[in-house]
Amino acid sequence: MLATALGAVLERHLDLVAPAQLGLWTLRGLAVIDPALQTELQSNTLLLSAPDRLLSARPVPALPASGPPEAAAPALASALAAMFDAAWRASPAIRQAGPEQMLRSGFEELFNHLDPYSRYMTPQEATAARARRIGQTGLGLRLAAGRGGAVVIASLTPDSPASEAGLRLGDQVLAVDGTPLSARDLAAAAALLEGPVGTEVTLRIQRGRRRFNAYLLRSTVPPETVHARRQEEILWLRLDGFSNATDTRLAELLQEGFSGTVPRGVVLDLRGNRGGLLGQAVAVASAFLADGVVARTSGRHPDAARTYISAGPDLARGVPLVVLVDGRTASAAEIVAAALSDRGRGVVLGSATTGKGLIQAVVPLPNGGELLVTWSRVLAPRGWPIQGLGVLPALCTSLGAEATAAALAQLRRGEAPMGRVLARLRAARAPVPGSEVAALRSACPPAEGRPADLATAQTLLEQAEAYDTALGR
Repeated sequence: MLATALGAVLERHLDLVAPAQLGLWTLRGLAVIDPALQTELQSNTLLLSAPDRLLSARPVPALPASGPPEAAAPALASALAAMFDAAWRASPAIRQAGPEQMLRSGFEELFNHLDPYSRYMTPQEATAARARRIGQTGLGLRLAAGRGGAVVIASLTPDSPASEAGLRLGDQVLAVDGTPLSARDLAAAAALLEGPVGTEVTLRIQRGRRRFNAYLLRSTVPPETVHARRQEEILWLRLDGFSNATDTRLAELLQEGFSGTVPRGVVLDLRGNRGGLLGQAVAVASAFLADGVVARTSGRHPDAARTYISAGPDLARGVPLVVLVDGRTASAAEIVAAALSDRGRGVVLGSATTGKGLIQAVVPLPNGGELLVTWSRVLAPRGWPIQGLGVLPALCTSLGAEATAAALAQLRRGEAPMGRVLARLRAARAPVPGSEVAALRSACPPAEGRPADLATAQTLLEQAEAYDTALGR
């Protein structure tokens, strides 16, 4: 398993690191579990010591003079496996932690030195992540902590086992298959809900003073990620995330929204959207773009260089579009916002976004776990990197109501308050100096979305002159 994981890092990660350094960082995970263990690297030899003796010394390979860098992985993995075995025999703390924790700690220390997003997932975590990518296998409900330490139903998916069983928002879930739930460990509570498709689960529910059992049959529940409403001639669309059905559902709602009277504007709300599948980001952006580039990716691995093209057609028929973002908008949601902004299709409104523009390859491991390895960076259509910078709005709302009103007035006069900042953003190329990142993001600091953003979006759609200026026409 170590050979598979380290081979993937050597082959794909954005930065090529010497095998000896990778080995040292991984080995340091043992010292996190047992601080008495000491690790060193001397002349391409890894040393593992206890306070009174040397436990193991293993040479590690250098990068091959020719051929792929991952060729060094088997020898590196063999050296680490021997040192893990020496630590296991010498340290009671290591044995108490167990093999899985040894691996987790080693990978955590390794990835702490590489980037913020590469990580190791245990077999259990990988199974849950796969379910989220293809649609949650479960009951169609989400739990949250309620008052007094209760565990309550915080959301329900329409047409799911939970909704069909008559469960309601706010119902308290006392137990799952007889196991009591605690708000102190919601992760454990949620894990009890998961299980194979077709199996039954019993929930003990309290609703007011009444207690009863609800019997549900687990099924594959596609997460509901798209919501729509038509109000005051505006089609309001909200995307909570990107699952494998998001593009299909968005297309359906756009077709419904344009089936009668054509709305005079569309608002795409991506605030709080933490992202999801890259392919879905491209498909969602394509729903508003007739053709052309949506995004590009680049990296050290030859396959990391890709160009993503819109398949079209523009299902919103070119009507004015406002894209709402905030400081929690991330990843796939940022790709959509950047594409629509760079292509001049929509006006971005809100604050600077998270700035998560790195793509991870999912590497299956022999133990059933997965490794997420950052292997490419995302570039907006005009070539600037999303990582670190994030997406900046044409109309900033994070500086307060007075500043927002002043910016709207400028747009009505044909002046673009964020014009110079956006020009600098689009001229940036990776790697962007930290000082430039800070300067650009300070023009509209990241903040959580506000209810007033909706009214501001409506005002912008009602004022054609302001909208055209913000769009760059």
